[in-house]
Amino acid sequence: MDIHGILKRYWGFDHFRPPQQDIINAVLDGIDTLAILPTGGGKSVCFQVASLAKDGLCLVVSPLIALMKDQVENLTKKGIPSLSVYSGMNFIEVKKVIQNAAFGNYKFLYVSPERLETALFLEYLPAMNINLLAVDEAHCISQWGYDFRPTYARIAKLREYIPHVPVLALTASATQIVQDDICEKLLFTKTHQRFRQSFERPQLSYSVFNMASRQNKLLEILKNVPGSSIVYCKSRKQTKEIADWVKMNSITADYYHAGLSHADRNKKQENWINNLTRVMVCTNAFGMGIDKADVRTVIHYDVPDCLENYYQEAGRAGRDGKRAYAVLLYDNKELEDLKEQGDIRFPTLENIKRIYIHLMNHLQIAAGAGEGMTYDFDLPVFTNSFKLKTVTATYVIKALEQEGILSYNEVFFKPSSVVFNASREELGDFEKQYPDLDPVVKGLLRSYEGITDYPATVHETQLAKFLKLGPDQLKKSLKRMNDLGMIRYSPQKDKPQIVLLQNRMYNDNYSLNAVGYLIRKENFEIRIKAIIDYIKENTRCRSCLIADYFSAATAGSCGICDNCINQNSTDLSPLEFERISGLVFKLIKEKPLSMDELLGMMKGIQKEKTWNVVSFLQAERKIKADGTGIITLM
Repeated sequence: MDIHGILKRYWGFDHFRPPQQDIINAVLDGIDTLAILPTGGGKSVCFQVASLAKDGLCLVVSPLIALMKDQVENLTKKGIPSLSVYSGMNFIEVKKVIQNAAFGNYKFLYVSPERLETALFLEYLPAMNINLLAVDEAHCISQWGYDFRPTYARIAKLREYIPHVPVLALTASATQIVQDDICEKLLFTKTHQRFRQSFERPQLSYSVFNMASRQNKLLEILKNVPGSSIVYCKSRKQTKEIADWVKMNSITADYYHAGLSHADRNKKQENWINNLTRVMVCTNAFGMGIDKADVRTVIHYDVPDCLENYYQEAGRAGRDGKRAYAVLLYDNKELEDLKEQGDIRFPTLENIKRIYIHLMNHLQIAAGAGEGMTYDFDLPVFTNSFKLKTVTATYVIKALEQEGILSYNEVFFKPSSVVFNASREELGDFEKQYPDLDPVVKGLLRSYEGITDYPATVHETQLAKFLKLGPDQLKKSLKRMNDLGMIRYSPQKDKPQIVLLQNRMYNDNYSLNAVGYLIRKENFEIRIKAIIDYIKENTRCRSCLIADYFSAATAGSCGICDNCINQNSTDLSPLEFERISGLVFKLIKEKPLSMDELLGMMKGIQKEKTWNVVSFLQAERKIKADGTGIITLM
């Protein structure tokens, strides 16, 4: 099929969004391509459609395990066979997946960057018919970026093994210097192409409020703007407190953060997506990969630490093209505290070495050992054991991760898996020797195809029901079979994981790239200044401020952010305001109207002036709009 046929068959769309088709055509022409598409811009469709239009396998590099799993699951549901390899999988699991990618009928292999240079991966790489290398979250390769990961440097090395395969680098936001760095680090050819979707969101109104009482402002916004909402907070404790307070005011709300169990996170997310919960109060662990078009407000209860994150998170509002609001709340003390974050987020080099040694001792890793090993990790237990500040320990682990020393997966879920170690003949003998385990053996063989060859994901509750056993009884049987050597049983994990990417360094041979570390600190402080400047600016259009930060072109002022409304309101004389507001009251008193209907009835009046008056009347709680956008009197 051609690319339009693929889009229609698997995604149900008749047309691509701009500039998806141009990106796909560039890739199909074998051209290295950088695509900058904002949140919800359809980045994954670009490499998925391009790869499906060609013979072979698409290799997708991503640092986000949860997103990798979601995409593999979604592709599989569409009937597109896909695989993933990520940190935390054991050797047998990894080997089976890579063998399937090399010799099976698969179209996508998702890998975390640290897997790219392993001997096992490189051994099977020649057998994989790679048709495209897609690099998701490509800004991670740049030290100038806001989420630098040194493991991304391994991607360029991979090009030596697949020199004729085009690379598609994708990111939601990148400044000009980061764009240039991505292309340089990924060894793009001089003829490479860059595509960038407009940073303008014509239906999204940005606003910033300096508030002494954020709770009252939050409630005011939620009451004035009906519909689905996300409220971002910085601390886990705060998410629950604010969600409880919102519920006390008769608005359905829930909270979400990375410390919750996988099952809890899934349930909360599904309830919000299906509008059983109206407001999700969360940390930035929420939102990645979630495609919900009808979010009416995204409210930042705290100031994010960079415009890149703010733009992505705010951009989750109004994807359906209808009016939506991105609101940022702050107070002056928070801005002062933000200026001090450089020293907090970047602990001293001496502190990093000291806490690294504590961490290795805590995990009981000998010097010169540990590479590739995975460990469950409880941060509070670690900090209490060594009497460390949680904040300092957290940022030391982040620094070690950015140095490529370890990988820390705070949101980690790995389902149970089983693979048989025995041959069919040995299984027959085993069943005779342990007749009480015979039903479990037969149940596994009947329920999971290929379980004798490679690990199968096992759902104990479902299998127990099939075997008419209690879940705990089944788990004991599986553990017993594991101890007897008949199976390798890996119970479900739902804890944070640390993966060592290199052996523990000897104390007298400890090294860390101090120059690179200090450069990242300097870049962080530059980004802090940019978000503070954005907040304090009270005249320029906020959409233009964001576009300027990302060196993007803009068609002009948005006309609907707080600064534009304040500027435009000065162009309205008191008589004009009275005349327009009087007409608005008259029309909606006769009959509730949508904004489009109201604009159509305001003959001879500029639309911008009507918008300004309506926005003012909403803010003053003289009128209101319901969840469908119908405007009525309060």
